[in-house]
Amino acid sequence: IVRSSSLLEDRLGSAFSGKYKSLFLANQGSKVKRLDALLDAIAEVYSSIFSPDPIEYRAEKGLLDYQEEMGVLIQQVIGTKVGKYFFPAFAGVAFSNNEFRWSPRIKRDDGLIRLVPGLGTRAVDRVGDDYPVLIAPGKPSLRVNITAEDIVRYSPQKIDVINLETNTFETHEIKDLLREIGDNYPSMNQVFSKIEHDHIKDLSGLEFDTDPDSLVVTFNRLISGTDFIPRMQAILNELKDKMKTPVDIEFASDGKQFYLLQCRPQSFSEESAPAEIPRDIPKDRIVFNANKFISNGRVPDITHIVYVDPEEYGKLSELAYLKTIGCVVGKLNKILPKRKFILIGPGRWGSRGDIKLGVNVTYSDINNTAVLIEVAKKKGNYSPDLSFGTHFFQDLVEAQIRYLPLYPDEPGIIFNEEFLKYSHNILSDVLPEYYYLSNVIKVIDVVKSSYGRVLRILMNADIEEAVGILVPPSAGNEDFIYDKADTSIKKEESWMWRMRMAERIAASLDAEKFGVKALYITGSTVSATARPDSDINMLVHFEGNDIQKGKLTEWFNGWSLALSEMNFLKTGYKTNGLLSITFVTEEDIKNKKGLAAKIGAVTDPAKKLNLKK
Repeated sequence: IVRSSSLLEDRLGSAFSGKYKSLFLANQGSKVKRLDALLDAIAEVYSSIFSPDPIEYRAEKGLLDYQEEMGVLIQQVIGTKVGKYFFPAFAGVAFSNNEFRWSPRIKRDDGLIRLVPGLGTRAVDRVGDDYPVLIAPGKPSLRVNITAEDIVRYSPQKIDVINLETNTFETHEIKDLLREIGDNYPSMNQVFSKIEHDHIKDLSGLEFDTDPDSLVVTFNRLISGTDFIPRMQAILNELKDKMKTPVDIEFASDGKQFYLLQCRPQSFSEESAPAEIPRDIPKDRIVFNANKFISNGRVPDITHIVYVDPEEYGKLSELAYLKTIGCVVGKLNKILPKRKFILIGPGRWGSRGDIKLGVNVTYSDINNTAVLIEVAKKKGNYSPDLSFGTHFFQDLVEAQIRYLPLYPDEPGIIFNEEFLKYSHNILSDVLPEYYYLSNVIKVIDVVKSSYGRVLRILMNADIEEAVGILVPPSAGNEDFIYDKADTSIKKEESWMWRMRMAERIAASLDAEKFGVKALYITGSTVSATARPDSDINMLVHFEGNDIQKGKLTEWFNGWSLALSEMNFLKTGYKTNGLLSITFVTEEDIKNKKGLAAKIGAVTDPAKKLNLKK
């Protein structure tokens, strides 16, 4: 495989993975043909740095000025030759942090594995017509799918392989491939289980059933009968410890050996990165907040809310009415603008048994929502269990539909029932035949009910907080937040603001007065990964005396406290000063001592700032 390795892809906090090309080569034919194919692939991967899509993405994220550089990596594909095909027994990706937890017993640092048979491409990339097997290595016994029906339904159905005869990368139905290669699949008993009388039975070491219709991908024996899970957890923990940050890795196995293919800091797309939670939001602008089982993410510009009132739903006694509620939700799912509405309702969405526990829907009834919110409202001293989306969890994950549990009776929680219950209900306008359910189902046009505002949901797993707030709509690619004066304020990326402040500090510094030869900025501001609570790391090339150093330190302290207060008003994050100042001498720079080594470095260099003239 010829793959890209650019600075933006591999930097801490990057959401750039997958923007550039990776190409599989079968490496068949004469040496001349193989060399030509390799050179073409290298050129194609390298030139992808100039493709319109990544350049447009960089422009959207304010990274056009970032000095991007491309490396090209040639890596051996792990696998086994089976007939005319080449593929590993299994492959996948794993993450230190689990942002999609399907049980309250799973913690964020229990991690996540996405596992597939064959090449790992179907684990790395979300595909709309298939599923990986999901495992939390810290809690491997807590599986997403429990019933035989769900295990079969959400098992991988397709496999990616390399065809050595046609020199092509191909996708096959697993059953078709098994019909062709029979029992020659590597480590077959670790990958497959057998469906027998509506039960899932593991294959023994000598038992193979070549009837593909009776086999299902479960990885049961790999998970419970080998050291795969403890090994994965140890690898994730060790890499996280050494790299000082959560990681994501790619791996594969040929059935005999395990191979670690790649490791980098765990990255997030803009939609799944930790969101800044403002601290000065007027209470009447908050629709809800939450502080349990939070994942990372940001859901902008929600225009409609479908709210199933837990109290009114609990009063329904006839099964027909309960089923009709699910039917109405399904109809609204098709009518309302896709990914511009959210669903809020009681208990366990997707309940199939006792549907009093939650709204009786299938995934096709909710697949256009942006967020599914389950409300655990107390009945006396009892709080109902929530499903955590397990009835269609993998569908939610693959479609990147957010899930959020709400506990409105917990201390410190705001749940604006007045807005949800008494805003104008447009159910009878969009589905007039169901007007009689208007006391149970509330359909809220957020824009009309909040004087032109939209709902924005901000989620931050690092601080275990989420909030849904009413804000002015976004304008194009700009991101706006609400302030006390009810004005739209353009949000500036944390690293951009810090860079701007550093440049202002340098421009106002009297270098001769304080004995400063040069001023540099380094760290997360330069790498464009600064967060709301990040320091501004500066290096001072100092050549003055102790008196000058003391006065300069006081001068920096004033700036540090002022910037800290500005940052608090801007983001809600409190810090005891924002500047981290390191003094270096000419000798330190010459000997590359400590942080002075970053001055003039080839990789991760400090950026020199323009001093006052």
